[in-house]
Amino acid sequence: MNAIVQARHLSKSYGNTKALDDVSFDIEAGRIVGLVGPNGAGKTTALKAILGLADFDGELTVNGVDPRRERTRLMQDVCFIADVAVLPRWLRVGEAIDFVAAVHPRFSRDKCNGFLAHTKLAPRMRVRELSKGMIVQLHLALVMAIDARLLVLDEPTLGLDILYRKAFYESLLGDYFDADKTILVTTHQIEEVEHILTDLMFIRSGRIVLAATMEQVAERYVEVMVNPDRADAARALAPLNERQVFGKSIFLFDGVDRTRLAELGELHKPSVADLFVATMKGTYA
Repeated sequence: MNAIVQARHLSKSYGNTKALDDVSFDIEAGRIVGLVGPNGAGKTTALKAILGLADFDGELTVNGVDPRRERTRLMQDVCFIADVAVLPRWLRVGEAIDFVAAVHPRFSRDKCNGFLAHTKLAPRMRVRELSKGMIVQLHLALVMAIDARLLVLDEPTLGLDILYRKAFYESLLGDYFDADKTILVTTHQIEEVEHILTDLMFIRSGRIVLAATMEQVAERYVEVMVNPDRADAARALAPLNERQVFGKSIFLFDGVDRTRLAELGELHKPSVADLFVATMKGTYA
């Protein structure tokens, strides 16, 4: 076990609201972890704590350092892409590259230019001339060209069209990620990242309600499509969720014997989105 992030009894309150409520978790090195939760669940607060941008109660280490006390050292090994990329409007693309190359010893100009080669960005273009999507592309290229041990992505492809979102995740796997790097990603576009995740964490009301590898998720959870005459038998097994599709009921189960479930109907692997909806059921009530 080689955890790059270790959190123990992490808590943070804003007035009477608990953004993080006694949260404990580990993020192992060489993993791609999806942190998923509804708005206001505590995702952003958790990321801010990891990045040394928010104080907290409890214990937290990131790559062996306390983010509150050693942020300069922390940011030598951690990179962050926020949901809103903010760059000075007067800045040229080439100047942005020169600046990051001058301040970060692990920045690769060649990698950055390689990412930008797949875009319409040119060195002389100013930020004020760029579309929102092009600004995001520039920000992604600058950050992904840094050889960081931990990359934190908060809605990284917000504002990009589906073609570039797909290209971004392909590049993330092919050109950035390796066994020495760890990626923590939050997104509302769960379907687009499901195939790259190695681990999954659901957060609700400041608490981690699911923390498992994708292999464990596949072993624990199963959906069963049941005809109306077997629906009551399925309900007797205490499903997590029930939904209707074309006159049939689809039940989601956690840890129930699959041989027994197969007698009720057709078994399916639930998507992360379906699992998320079932886990968060009642959150908006």
